[in-house]
Amino acid sequence: MRAIQIDRYGGTEVLQERDIPVPQPGPREVRVKIAYSGINFMDVYTRLGRYAGSGAKSGHYQAGLPLTLGIEGAGHIDAIGAEVVDWRIGDRVAYALARGSYADYAVVPAWQLARVPDSVELDLAAAAMFQGLTAHYLAFDIGSLGSDRSCLVHAGSGGIGQLLIQLAKSTGAKVVATTSTPEKAAVARRCGADVVAGYANDEYVDAVKDLTGGEGVAVVFDSVGAATFQGSMRALKRKGLLVLYGANSGLPEINPMELADNGSLFFTRPRLADYVADAEAVKRRAQRIFEGLADNSLQVAIARVYDFGGVTDAHRALEERRSIGKSILRVDSSTRQRIVAKSA
Repeated sequence: MRAIQIDRYGGTEVLQERDIPVPQPGPREVRVKIAYSGINFMDVYTRLGRYAGSGAKSGHYQAGLPLTLGIEGAGHIDAIGAEVVDWRIGDRVAYALARGSYADYAVVPAWQLARVPDSVELDLAAAAMFQGLTAHYLAFDIGSLGSDRSCLVHAGSGGIGQLLIQLAKSTGAKVVATTSTPEKAAVARRCGADVVAGYANDEYVDAVKDLTGGEGVAVVFDSVGAATFQGSMRALKRKGLLVLYGANSGLPEINPMELADNGSLFFTRPRLADYVADAEAVKRRAQRIFEGLADNSLQVAIARVYDFGGVTDAHRALEERRSIGKSILRVDSSTRQRIVAKSA
């Protein structure tokens, strides 16, 4: 089968397309024939070696070299290992946080699978799984959003940002979003953001104060990191919560006294793996996302569909911040005609 692998860490030059043996599922595992794979910053960070030597308890963030990239996919089950009782060959499934989706086939622990309803196409399932599960736990478990809450969503035009805005608005929360260009600002507004502001001169801090009558928001969802950390603290209300779930501009230096001086703030750096640690959590979160896609209460913007040989271009677009929304890799070429017609 085809697979996109790396033998060493580095730039896009380390990406290699190879023919490797089709994997066989072991006990409590299934093999998925991949139709689409999501393309994520986690894939870029893995390629760059950001997780090498990580002390994380979760094995999802560590892997030895060589490895096949890709941590989410959607397709059909085509083989089942021993002790698997809840799945059948042919079932439409999606998953996240299991390595190896940049390939024709991937072996996945059965408990990590989510059933994809017939009303949701597999391209959308692949585009929504990782970022949808992330937005769900951030909005409901971490942020506890509701009509009495307000939040600031950095990178509001990104894949997670767009879903976070939509989920926040579904609870009645007020939302301020940040973006870097007018085009991206329009995307955040379409998702329902009450106010959209830029990063320059901490424009978003003033926007937050205007929206909240000077009080500040209850929660900041920050995937940017060092560049926004100080402004994020100033945008929070007293005893507000700063959620750092990414660090595209690098990790901030954290002085605990700054949290105290800015109003006894709370700070957390969660990871998705800890919020989808069992089959029930995966099912519950995925079901909410897929139901939203099916009834159009949630929209997932597929920025671009790359063919298998386009992984290098996809990684470059992510690193250069040229992508708006989610990019996916079309692994099964038989889906080509349907997705082209859809994109048109």
